[in-house]
This record gives sequence, C-alpha cells and structure tokens, in this order.
Amino acid sequence: MPKRERFEAEELHVDVDGRTLKISNLAKVLYPQTGTTKGEVLDYYARISPVLLPHLKDRAVTRIRWPHGVQDISFFEKNAPAGTPSWVRTVEVPTGGRREGRYGRVDNDTLRFPVCDDLATLTWLANLAAIELHVHQWKVGRNGRPRNADRIVIDLDPGEPAGLHECCQVALLARDKLAERGLAAKPVLSGSKGLHLYADLPQRLPSEDSSALAKQVAEELEAEHRRLVTSAMTKAKRGGKVFLDWSQNAGFKTTITPYSLRGKERPYVAAPITWDEVVAGADDPLDIEQLRFETVLERADDLGDLLAT
Repeated sequence: MPKRERFEAEELHVDVDGRTLKISNLAKVLYPQTGTTKGEVLDYYARISPVLLPHLKDRAVTRIRWPHGVQDISFFEKNAPAGTPSWVRTVEVPTGGRREGRYGRVDNDTLRFPVCDDLATLTWLANLAAIELHVHQWKVGRNGRPRNADRIVIDLDPGEPAGLHECCQVALLARDKLAERGLAAKPVLSGSKGLHLYADLPQRLPSEDSSALAKQVAEELEAEHRRLVTSAMTKAKRGGKVFLDWSQNAGFKTTITPYSLRGKERPYVAAPITWDEVVAGADDPLDIEQLRFETVLERADDLGDLLAT
C-alpha cells in the first residue's frame, strides 16, 4: 500500500494513456473512519483497472459522487457533466432505458452518459470523487444505441436480523435455480450488506425478458423457502429474510459494477468471490465478510478476475 505522503500535493498534472489530466486535493480524506484519502482512491482505481475496465466496457456509467467525503452529501450523476473532456466517449441513452421494447416505443428523451472504456476516463471520474460506478445489464453497440441485455443480475439483500450468512445460503439455492436454466452464476460481495449473482446469457434478451427470468427465479425460491426468501418489493415484508431483487434487470436500472468502491463508512468494494467462500459463509457467519480495497487489490494480484474464469 502506498504511503500517504505520496498524496500530499494539492494538484498534479499526470499523463494517463497519452491524456494529460489535472488531479487535485489528493490529501482530502474521503473515508473519515479509516483516513482513506482521495489519492488512495485514485491509486486503487489505477491499480484495479486491469480487472475493472472489462466490466465497464461499452456500458453507460452512472456515478455516485461524494465531493466532501462519505460522511457528507452525495449525489447521483447520469449525464456527462459540464467540462467533460472531448476525448471521453459518451452515448445517448433513452430515459426509459430502451428505445424499443416488447410493449412499444418509450419516450425519446435521452441522457448523455459517459462510457468508461479506458484508464484515462476512469482516472477522470475518480478525480471527480465518483466513488461508486453503476452500470446497466446491457451494452451500447457500435452505433451508439443500447443493445439487448447480455447478462442477468440478482441482488441478494438481507433484511435484519438476516445478514451476509443468510445471503450465502440463499445464493447457493439461487445458483442451482440458474443452473437448471443453463446459466452459470458468479458471486460478488456487494460491498454493502449482501451479495450479487451475475450470469451471462447465451444470447441477448430484451430487458423485459431478462427481468422476467430473474423474477421467475426469485418467485420460485420464495415459494420453496418462505421463511428465508422474499421477492416482494415491500420493505416491511423483508424482516429476517433475504430479498431477491430481480428488478435491477429493468432496462433503465443499474447495479454497482464489480470492483467499484462503495460510499460506505469504510472503503468496501463490490468484490468477486469464489463459490467455496460462499459455502464457507453459508456454514459459518464468521467465515464471510465484506472486503476492503486493500484486500481486493491483493486478491486481484493473486487470483486475477474471478468473474473471467
């Protein structure tokens, strides 16, 4: 881990893949509980970029920014902000998520999203204190238009007193349900409370269909394990259960991208893990926990991208 003295300069001009960027306020503390600085956040994103960028490639990115640190106000940002460099790739995306759908055309209002395909763009976003990076489950085609979904995601969100231990138990059940449909699930710690399961689709599907598939899995598990699982959106019904949020497959919704930092009290990461780790967490709640960025960097060095295997 680099020493903090490295980040004491207030402003630097750096060359990143042939682009000159001005980065500033490197010593600003973004995570007060751990003293983690903006410089360390920039350093993390630079070092994790080989495994992170493939998960951002060709996907419109929504950012959550914490300009004054995670203890302060944050805001979502979809549009490319004023002052976006001309070299940053941007795409026009309909506000309803898709231009065409099973039930007809949506409105033609659009937002101009950035796409983070390279380290220079990633560095530019991190310098804006865009700590969290969220993407859709579909990519943008060469024509700049949204394509059909190429994957599904199921967000396992525990309702207290359920926690990550119960999420691991449900993840194993969901893995089997997806396998019955010929889909290989891969687990990712959310960096918040629960787990995400990703599964690549053998062929692209309209978001309505991929969302229906995820909902079917959630409802089947709810019917078979009512004391442990719920697919209901109503928060009052989630106590002590794991909510399988299938709705993040809707065309206009986004999910935290794997390897992104989270804007929590501590610098946790949406971190891919192995199924052996999920099994261990299902057996013993002490054997599973959300991972900080230092650990994720070490794991990426040792294991590479677990989602690519």
